[in-house]
Amino acid sequence: MSTGHFRIATLATVLLGLSTPVSAAPDGPLKPFKDDLFSGQAVLETRDGGDFEVIDYQERRDINGRDQIPERRAKAKYVSLGVKKQQANETLNLATGPLPVTRVGRAEGAAFTVIFIHGRGGDRRLGSNDFSFGGNFNRLKNLAIDNGGVYYAPSVPSFDAAGVTAVAGLVAHARAVSPGRPVILACASMGSFICWGIARETAAVADLAGMMIMGGATDPDFPKSAFAKAKLPLYFSHGSADSVYAATDQIALYDRLKKASYPTRFTLFATGSHGTPVRMTDWRGALNWLFTVK
Repeated sequence: MSTGHFRIATLATVLLGLSTPVSAAPDGPLKPFKDDLFSGQAVLETRDGGDFEVIDYQERRDINGRDQIPERRAKAKYVSLGVKKQQANETLNLATGPLPVTRVGRAEGAAFTVIFIHGRGGDRRLGSNDFSFGGNFNRLKNLAIDNGGVYYAPSVPSFDAAGVTAVAGLVAHARAVSPGRPVILACASMGSFICWGIARETAAVADLAGMMIMGGATDPDFPKSAFAKAKLPLYFSHGSADSVYAATDQIALYDRLKKASYPTRFTLFATGSHGTPVRMTDWRGALNWLFTVK
């Protein structure tokens, strides 16, 4: 059985064993949640058998049209706040030291774990805000709850070796409390330094099922990493007009990996800026690909 088939079979078994059974959708194990609002993105261009897509992004529609207060508060239809009943701010006493997190979902025995790493100037509040970024984090929370998973938004202490150590501790914790279940690490902006650092940590890589880089920096040495050698799936999303980290650099890394038959996918938001991937990335689509990629 391939690694991808093993992951999807394991996750499907876990989901079907929940007290409220979840029926896997044809495109992956996570059932839809507000897909009409978040997943109906128009594809302008595609290549590599659909692994590289250019998505139509329009600020007037995707910010001003989605938000009651642009860039601050999404309209009510984009959020469902029942998940707050299963949300907690806590400090985990990890082997690597204490780490403040927001946890949404099961503390133990989760079907899967998603960990989001914020960028510079952020903390756990950024990844747990229901109304910012067009309600996209609220959708992620609901996807976690509805499918028996757990979502962590930690406050990363720094974007250097200390931050990598702290996040490695959280990855190990997630795997320990939900053994045998997939853990996905998603890093945005400067938080990508954490993902690239984790990719070099053999022990942490052994606990991961995949990573997401959202509007992040490029690591030209990634192909030498333990993560790359394990051929774990890597998903990129980026804005074409990102003035902080150039999309062309990230696309070059994707192309290099794709040429080597690496399991990777890239979503480019046409005209999108640095923060666009956090707002516009289709969490269900990305996670279902990471869970099912062969």
